[in-house]
Amino acid sequence: MTALVGAHLIIAIVHGMAHDRAHVMLPPAAMLFVFVVILAGPVAGVALAWRAERAGLWLVAVAMAGSFAFGLVNHFVLASPDHVAHVDAAWRPLFATTATLLALTEAAACALAIALARERVTAS
Repeated sequence: MTALVGAHLIIAIVHGMAHDRAHVMLPPAAMLFVFVVILAGPVAGVALAWRAERAGLWLVAVAMAGSFAFGLVNHFVLASPDHVAHVDAAWRPLFATTATLLALTEAAACALAIALARERVTAS
């Protein structure tokens, strides 16, 4: 779980760089969501899991589910400057690749966190 959350954080940082370089700015509410849910949420969940494993795993699951939904809608569904097809052509490959990798790591981490949290319930 820690490695998956770490990979997600690195990909998110690179994706943020692509946002910056492509001049794709998010509104303040979206930026708050990015910092609280997408960046801090999974890291806080992993940290919490050291003391309260199930609670930490559920925090990772919820944060990653929210991150996945946010990215899916903003990068692949809504027609906006944040959609992968609308990003400046020079930065589109990096932007699209990191958006896809974010979705994959978010889905995988959410599924793994749920499976581990449920396993801990039956093992208790």
